Amino acid sequence: MTLTSIDQDVLGEHGLIRRVIGARTDQLREIRRHLHRHPELSHAEHATTDFVVAQLEALGLHPVRMPRTGAYCDIPGTDPALAPVGLRADMDALGIPELTDLPFRSGVEGVSHACGHDVHMSAVLGAAMALVAVADAGALPRTVRLIFQPSEERHPCGALEMISEGVVDGLDSIFALHCDPGVDVGHVGLKPGPITSATDPVRIELAGAGGHTSRPHLTQDLVYAMGQIITQLPAALTRRMDPRSGVNLTWGSVHAGSAFNAIPSAGILEGTLRCLDHDAWDQAEALLEETLADIAHAWGVEAAVQHDRGVPPVSNDPVSVRLLEDAVTSAYGREQVDSARQSLGGEDFAWYLEQVPGALARLGTRTPGGRTYDLHMGDFMVDERAIAIGATLLATVCLHRDLGAERGV
Repeated sequence: MTLTSIDQDVLGEHGLIRRVIGARTDQLREIRRHLHRHPELSHAEHATTDFVVAQLEALGLHPVRMPRTGAYCDIPGTDPALAPVGLRADMDALGIPELTDLPFRSGVEGVSHACGHDVHMSAVLGAAMALVAVADAGALPRTVRLIFQPSEERHPCGALEMISEGVVDGLDSIFALHCDPGVDVGHVGLKPGPITSATDPVRIELAGAGGHTSRPHLTQDLVYAMGQIITQLPAALTRRMDPRSGVNLTWGSVHAGSAFNAIPSAGILEGTLRCLDHDAWDQAEALLEETLADIAHAWGVEAAVQHDRGVPPVSNDPVSVRLLEDAVTSAYGREQVDSARQSLGGEDFAWYLEQVPGALARLGTRTPGGRTYDLHMGDFMVDERAIAIGATLLATVCLHRDLGAERGV
């Protein structure tokens, strides 16, 4: 089968990919609802892995389990000389109670798929269904590797684990989706270059003499010093780094003391440091430590910082973005492509793009005219039509990788 016949018989509104996914829409919705009912936290995705593996085996595939959780498998193409293209889905849920009244709401207390990873997995499984049919028709030139990755939400992240196990070795390119509740269902947001932020966990431990609140001058007033660090450290970073780098230090946890009339001798601050720019991310650690030491010294307290390198910005390869744009256009029309903005959110898909070219697309999940939900919130909901759209996009881009080569992309 020639690439021209692939273009005519497999892609487009009435092509094989759309027909297969259309026939499986109800099944994909039920897959997503099963995953939604049974969320599992990072590195604990045991039942999720079992479920995904069973779905892949039902398609006649041979998935490989990872040492802890997660799996990958290949859909063989017709040309072994072509390097595989990868499709990645993250698997873990968040430690956030679900607040919806959906009939398939989370059945696990305090845990929910509040970031849409259930949709990501369902979309990759849907793409697998279509691509197996394409392969059976002899129309899949390039092998496709399906990657189901654990622990996107925690540090150390699962992407580095998959990379260390050799899952991306030899890949030509890799693609992924992320739910975007600010974009209408049916639309896909694309952006070449950085589309997310570098995101690092920061923990600061403070120590001082402590004492009675009636005699702060005889102590190191640790709570007051914490207040100065909380406000001055983020402000100082914005003045000592290029504002175009988008550096942002935001606190999420503050703990000190247990009595209203006693100055504590220890305290802990925890937060995230985010940078839009990769070079700024490389510089931020030393500057954070230097600035913290200056502020802490002024108040006579000791401060030790633990700054973990989390994830770099996801930087989309322009050629891969163009392939995604062609895939959306051929399946749904050019008007469904939106221009995405760079986010301060982090995504460990960035580590794959440090190894091979590829791109992350923002999958619209908002019902047109409906409420705009937010990620990482217990009431997060998606328009389930996004599942089939994401599956179609991922399956289609795997073929556009070679159509694009023929056309000089």
